[in-house]
Amino acid sequence: MIEFFEDHLQAVLWSGALLGLAYGAAAQWSRFCLYRGLSNRWQSGDSIKLRAFVLAMAVALLSSQALHWLFGIDLTQTHYHQRSPSWPLLLGGGMLFGYGMHLANACGARSLVLLGSGNLRSLLVLLVLGVSAYATLSGLLAHPRIDLEALTQTRLPTTSIDGLISLTGLSASLSKTLTLLVLAGLLLFWALKNPALRQSPRDWIGASLIGLLTAGGWWVTGVLGADDFDPVRLGSLTFVQPIGETLQFSMLSSGMKLSFAVVVVLGVIMGSFARALLSGEFSWQGYESPQQMQRGILGGLLMGIGGVLSLGCTLGQGISGFSTLALSSIAALAGILIGAQAALWLDSRKTTA
Repeated sequence: MIEFFEDHLQAVLWSGALLGLAYGAAAQWSRFCLYRGLSNRWQSGDSIKLRAFVLAMAVALLSSQALHWLFGIDLTQTHYHQRSPSWPLLLGGGMLFGYGMHLANACGARSLVLLGSGNLRSLLVLLVLGVSAYATLSGLLAHPRIDLEALTQTRLPTTSIDGLISLTGLSASLSKTLTLLVLAGLLLFWALKNPALRQSPRDWIGASLIGLLTAGGWWVTGVLGADDFDPVRLGSLTFVQPIGETLQFSMLSSGMKLSFAVVVVLGVIMGSFARALLSGEFSWQGYESPQQMQRGILGGLLMGIGGVLSLGCTLGQGISGFSTLALSSIAALAGILIGAQAALWLDSRKTTA
């Protein structure tokens, strides 16, 4: 494939744009969203969207590990595999992200899709998310973040779930095989045992496509992007730092190189826009009250800060990071779920009070 492009970097950029387009169209069509799944189950007992997210996790896990086996992509080289993680920041950052997701009524990935569909509320959320993420990563909040990390880091003997099992004395290959069989089996069983999901092609096909696109991200950066002299950083679908990087690129493009992360973000917006336009679902939407706007701003702020502390978002840690079997992804996803559930519980208390 690379022979059709001038170099491997161009191949990565074009492939990343196509990946983003496909994700945007699939997510817009299927309404794929972890928060919507949690909210629907909490409010009405409808678990289809939540099971669809779990199905995407299983498909991403199996397809990503298949790529590791077929192409030798070393998924332990991603930033999700932390040798000395800060468990309090992973969990706490995830909780901030989950709570912010509730306030904004969508995570970063879903906000990109909604923006492509004409939702201007998402534009404000994304702006605040991107700025607060970069402020936490390399701006005003960077030094406190680094200090907290240094105080709370824990040295681990391994960075992966299968690595923990191998500490019992099993071989690395057997440990990975057992891990995949158990995790993928449990996830697939819980997701597909629900007849409502099986009878909803929009949900199970959309989730499966998103799981495969996650593996596609590893292939683009790990195979097309492989180069002895100028390798592309291994990455896949994630939407916290990339949103900030996209904002930065929009302002400083004459002094920056276009990256895989930026073209994926732009591709998601364009894919969602194209699908919404073709289906007649595109419509401009805005805030209905100052209070709703305040929630959106605070939600974007918490997601930006929390997403950096937890090293990812619902897609980044919940699907991409999980597909690498990283231990950090379990902690971050747990934090996101706790934060979102706490927010839903507190809102229900206010409603009944």
